[in-house]
Amino acid sequence: MSKLVTIYGGSGFVGRYIARRMAKEGWRVRVACRRPNQALFAKTYGTPGQVDPVFCNIRDDASVLAVMTGCDAVVNCVGTFDRGGKNNFSAVQSQGAARIARLAAQQGIPALVHISAIGADVNGASLYAQSKGEGEAAILATYPNAMILRPSVIFGNEDGFFNRFGAMARLGPFLPLVGAQTKFQPVYVDDVAQAAVKGIKGEATGIYELGGPDVESFRAIIGKMLTVIHRRRLVLNLPFALALIPATLLDFAVFATGGIFSNSMITRDQVASLRRDNIVAPGAKGFADLGITPTGYASVIPEYMWRYRPSGQYAAIKDSAKNLRKV
Repeated sequence: MSKLVTIYGGSGFVGRYIARRMAKEGWRVRVACRRPNQALFAKTYGTPGQVDPVFCNIRDDASVLAVMTGCDAVVNCVGTFDRGGKNNFSAVQSQGAARIARLAAQQGIPALVHISAIGADVNGASLYAQSKGEGEAAILATYPNAMILRPSVIFGNEDGFFNRFGAMARLGPFLPLVGAQTKFQPVYVDDVAQAAVKGIKGEATGIYELGGPDVESFRAIIGKMLTVIHRRRLVLNLPFALALIPATLLDFAVFATGGIFSNSMITRDQVASLRRDNIVAPGAKGFADLGITPTGYASVIPEYMWRYRPSGQYAAIKDSAKNLRKV
């Protein structure tokens, strides 16, 4: 019988790419998520019965254990940007990660891969970074041979980075950025999935920081994105002190409404994160150590960012029509 991998958060952005790759490798795949009925698309990644979406709540031992039983490897892709609520930083990125590792060690699961983030540090500047660091520490304490992947900002068709700013660019002549000079190293989601496969198959362990071939400022990256979507916008750099004002007001609105209002714009924790560059640290193990050549974002984003062009999918046709000779 083929081997089995359980991917916690397997219906999410990164998880679905790992699920697809493991199905192509011939493995059976359990896609563990909170809403399996919304993850039925994952079944198409393999042959009938090969990929199975199942319910799991990583805040519960019994739930995590139930979908782990009989596995040859587990992958944790679950993460959050929510500071409050039941699925907050601590519950998901610290306690949830620790729970998966502890139970995997108890069950003798041969391989564990954990998706973390560059900047993960128990003493980090943001609560997000701290919870990621706590999760890593807890994993290594109970499962020292785990593979931990720390990607920079991840891009791909379903990403929350380029899609977010592409949508913002349609709203007006200005595009405000917090930390415009902060450096990023965008990494392609399928390259991250390819790295995870190495850990699942037992070909690599340890901590790897994953960044693409381009190290550029936030402003430069967004500038190239604007070129791709054929929009001219004035990019405004909001000072951190100024950005804290709306972030604080929005965070307070979430608190005052008991979470009914959702702050999807900018939080105080995100402002703190943007104060530091999000790039691979000197000397850190990375793609080269895994034998993977990373993909640049400039060659990929035109494939899905066309939707934000003024003419959408017809932009190329309109550009071509300009070259027709008038009779």
